[in-house]
Amino acid sequence: MPAKSTPNAKGDSSSYGTHSIKILEGLEAVRKRPGMYIGTQDATGLHKMVYEVVDNSVDEHMAGHARAVQVRILPDNIIEVQDDGRGIPVGLHPDAKVSTLEVVMTKLHAGGKFEKDAYKISGGLHGVGVSVVNALSEWLEAEVHQEGKIHFQAYRKGVPVKPVAVKGKTKHTGTVIRFKPDGSIFTTTEFKYSVIRQRLEEMAFLNRGLIMRLSDERKKPHKQEEFLFQGGIQELIERIAARRQMLHKRIIYFEGEREGVTGEFAMAYTGAQAELVYCFTNGINNSLGGTHLEGFRTALTRTLNEYLKKDDAIKKKLGGSLTGDDVREGLVCVISVKIPEPQFNSQTKEKLVNAEVKGQVQQIVNDKLSLFLEENPGEIKPILEKCILSHRAREAARKAREMVTKRKGFLEGGGLPGKLADCSEKDPSKSEIFIVEGDSAGGSAKQGRNRNYQAILPLKGKILNVLKARDDAILNNEEIKTLVTALGVGFGTEGFEMGRLRYHRIIIMTDADVDGSHIRTLLLTFFFKKMRPVVDNGFLYIAQPPLYLLRAGKVHEYAFTEQQKERFIKKHGEDKATIQRYKGLGEMNPEQLWETTMDPERRVMLQVNPLHEGSPELLDVDRTFTILMGDDVGPRREFIETNALSVANLDL
Repeated sequence: MPAKSTPNAKGDSSSYGTHSIKILEGLEAVRKRPGMYIGTQDATGLHKMVYEVVDNSVDEHMAGHARAVQVRILPDNIIEVQDDGRGIPVGLHPDAKVSTLEVVMTKLHAGGKFEKDAYKISGGLHGVGVSVVNALSEWLEAEVHQEGKIHFQAYRKGVPVKPVAVKGKTKHTGTVIRFKPDGSIFTTTEFKYSVIRQRLEEMAFLNRGLIMRLSDERKKPHKQEEFLFQGGIQELIERIAARRQMLHKRIIYFEGEREGVTGEFAMAYTGAQAELVYCFTNGINNSLGGTHLEGFRTALTRTLNEYLKKDDAIKKKLGGSLTGDDVREGLVCVISVKIPEPQFNSQTKEKLVNAEVKGQVQQIVNDKLSLFLEENPGEIKPILEKCILSHRAREAARKAREMVTKRKGFLEGGGLPGKLADCSEKDPSKSEIFIVEGDSAGGSAKQGRNRNYQAILPLKGKILNVLKARDDAILNNEEIKTLVTALGVGFGTEGFEMGRLRYHRIIIMTDADVDGSHIRTLLLTFFFKKMRPVVDNGFLYIAQPPLYLLRAGKVHEYAFTEQQKERFIKKHGEDKATIQRYKGLGEMNPEQLWETTMDPERRVMLQVNPLHEGSPELLDVDRTFTILMGDDVGPRREFIETNALSVANLDL
């Protein structure tokens, strides 16, 4: 179905009837404070608009009335979402005296239960998310296919243009929503296919038998995909665990019900260091977890400690009890609960807050996980050994961390690493540090810098790949120990003090070759996995040194891309152009390094984008680091082959 043009309406109370006057206050509240309803006004909030509409269609599937949901990204970044459910009711609303469709699309908190028990389990709740999407759209169109008729209404910035009207006949049932986000609200209106794709694939995993279709029609050839998983969340865990070396043979899967709360759980232990848990309530991703996560974690620690008591040999290795941190290392898990009356911390549903759910989930996990392990005794031993190894490594890391952070006076400027050339400025907001590859480049950088506010830290060789090492081994690595000491904030989650960061611009400056790219990736992995607050606060940057020095007579220029080099040659002639390829930073003299890469007035730097917890971008980045820096060669080879030609534009 082709996209419609923008409705011809003024977008105010004069557009249509008295009902518009009644809804204007709600619309104004949403448009004045969009962050309260949609989370953020950047790309994360933009994509949340799509999820709100999709969630409503998934509600129809969970209620047993829809089999497929289709999302189309149309030219001009218009979104169309279509399902084959019952369709939003279009009859006269008893209170508003207009079509129920109009109430749903314009009134905040109209509610999803159009009739008693229409949605016993619901995540989207028609009338909450979709009305916010309407208010934050330049325009929106709603079609309802019902009883052989197509009912239609258009809106401009949330205000109806005309009453709901029949525009044609149909043999189908369902709802079609088309909208164009308001560019005056969002910092970007460019939808990312990969972000929407991940969400739809995720929803297909969570809802066995649901078909999710996605197409990108902004340019030809159109991109199309379909997701259907009969194995549900077990398939999702199988995919994740396959990339992280699962330690036992079978995916741990169980489900149960307590007092109206239904829980479904799939989990596995892997050789990775990080925990990866996805939490959902009625199909909604709760990026900050909540009471269902708390109940699961409590029950998991208790259950594994109970099994630890049964094995004297393993118990002696530990000499005590497992902690929550011990049992979570290397865990990948999906927690999906369905409850009749979910309560969240905000409109964005990032955290479940129903207090009773913690105990109910705890009971389900206590009973069902214990039963699974009793029926599959071969799975428990490698899990307990992993937890004990995690406990020992954590203790060793704690001691190593104390050795690093207790160096006398290093935060006050004394006892800093000998290779660090510090700056004289003590205000972190005015200070920057260049992490440089090798002594040669470090020497040029030290001579070319502005000593007042620029510090230089040369690192020798390639630092440890932190994705493959435990904290104790990481902190025993001399180069990482030097870096941690120089920055002054500590390390990992324990004892990390962001307020002690000595520089608010941390700049990775490596050679523009394969080795330099590898070192840069190792450093990015370190910051992402072990110093995430530095990334999240926007303090991490990547320097962009030139690739070439170009000369033609008395003219000289620096080229940072192949295209710049070609333009120079075309302008001055190939016979007159002299090209010097910089193989490393050390080939530049201090003056050249300053004017191309370090001078704030002329340099080009890339800021590593801050990441919102639980955002699709964060999950994409985590997956990319696991593929590139993990142990599994197959996915890495496939990733490189797929992205080799576009690696310069790779989103990390």
